[in-house]
Order: sequence, then structure tokens, then C-alpha cells
Amino acid sequence: MDISKASNFERFIFQMTGSDGIATSGLWQTLGETGQFDLRSLQPHAWARVQESGMVSGRSTHANRLETIRDLDQRYRRVIDTHTADGVCIGRRYLEPGVPMICLETAQPAKFEESILEALGRPAPRPPGLEQLESLPQRVQNISQDVEALKRFIEQHALQ
Repeated sequence: MDISKASNFERFIFQMTGSDGIATSGLWQTLGETGQFDLRSLQPHAWARVQESGMVSGRSTHANRLETIRDLDQRYRRVIDTHTADGVCIGRRYLEPGVPMICLETAQPAKFEESILEALGRPAPRPPGLEQLESLPQRVQNISQDVEALKRFIEQHALQ
């Protein structure tokens, strides 16, 4: 799972640069071209803010994700998604005795059907109220790639 260009990470970097859009754009361009950027050398003030923030990071593998999903399911009867599993896996590496850690769910497990099936051998539960959603008929309406056409479509169909 490559989330190196995740929008929430970009927002974090934007805040660390002092809300400098040009600096953030430059970092993202470097990331796109080289697969990385070095905040320490390119934006030393931003790097200082990162250090002050207490933000930490880590890496987890697909196997780590699956094991974390299984572990939380077995211990707490809680099915988590793959992104949350990454957070829990990495968070556990930074646990300190006597210091509670909270890990917030980042997505619905049902969005990651293949990984949940692989981890647990069963599909992810559907969110309450959406259990039958997939069995309902699907409606598709093609419209032109035009903002005004989209606005008209929304106006005509919003209250149906």
C-alpha cells in the first residue's frame, strides 16, 4: 500500500512549512520525481516544526497489516481496515509504559474486502444501515465533462 502522497500527509507538510503552498508544491514535485524529499535540507524550519510536533512514522508490510487485523479481531472482536492496521502496528512500536495511546479508525473495513478476507477468512461487516446496499439496483447516468452539465444534473435530480 503506497500512501506516500496521501492528502493528509500533504496537509501536514503544508502546516509544517508555515502554510507555504509554493514550498509544499516544490516538495511534492520532488517526491514525484525522485520518490522522496529531505525536509531537513530542503525546508529546515519545517523540519524543526515536525520535531516539535512529536510526529513519528514507521513502515508496515502487508503481512504486518494482516496480523494486526487478525490480532484486534481475536482480542477485541473488532474488525479494522488496512490503513488503521498500519497505524496500530506502528503505534505499538512507540508504546510507553503508563502512557495511553489512541488510534483512530481511518476507513471502513468493507472498503478493503480482499485484505479482510485474507486476514480473517470472512468478509468485513457492512456499516449499520448499509448491509443491503450492494444488493440494490445500480443507476448510472453518463454526463459530459462540463461543470454546467453537472450543475444541471444535480439541480434536476437532487430531490428525487
